[in-house]
Amino acid sequence: MSIIKPPLLQPFNEEQIDFFRENGYILLKRGCSSDLADAFNGHIYDIRNQSPMPEWAACEESKKYAVRLFNPHKHDSFSRQLMKLPVIRGGLAQLMGKEAVCVQSMYFYKEPGAPGQASHQDYYYIKNDPMTMIAAWTAMEDLVDEENGCLWVIPGTHKLGLLPHGAVKNLEEHESWTEETEGIDTSQQIPVIMEKGDILFFSELLIHSSNKNRSKERWRRSYVCHYIREDSNVLHREDLRQKYPLY
Repeated sequence: MSIIKPPLLQPFNEEQIDFFRENGYILLKRGCSSDLADAFNGHIYDIRNQSPMPEWAACEESKKYAVRLFNPHKHDSFSRQLMKLPVIRGGLAQLMGKEAVCVQSMYFYKEPGAPGQASHQDYYYIKNDPMTMIAAWTAMEDLVDEENGCLWVIPGTHKLGLLPHGAVKNLEEHESWTEETEGIDTSQQIPVIMEKGDILFFSELLIHSSNKNRSKERWRRSYVCHYIREDSNVLHREDLRQKYPLY
């Protein structure tokens, strides 16, 4: 019995698709409703607030609203629904030329004072063949800006190929356990200011980063999923081999 797929949305016009191809990213305003984002935030809070925490979400009690939640889409139906929003499915199909599948998801809390992640390319961590990966980064706060640790991107760097990565240099600003792109002029980076429900799509080779959350009381929660084209495959990472369709 064949599966009848729902029709694809087309959230991007040709000018926006050309912008993505030239710059390596595109911002979709209000791709997710504020009500849905609020409900999801509460749901994620409830997952970590259970006693005991579910095994797949478990961490130290003192860090339950600090340690990012890895791959909730593998275990949680609400996370899967947000992973495959019709606007994300349709937008990815426009940018990739074919249907996408999800291979990774992460929910970031980024509480006040939390460090950011140094400049990097996602392909360094998740190699796939053919190279088709695109991230969809959904803002879960009323405002994500320079103060509470927004993303910074260097437009056009997706055309440089994979660059060397090495040890993180500024440990006051960035997490120590990741690695940092080397030989790049970070003075060219620009902040991506976002509002709740905005979705940033960006290439696996785009150099991007985030800084420390310098706000005294504002968090920077976000839901980030990585997608590859349906005919692509993740290499080396056994934990990310399973493909989750978006319909």
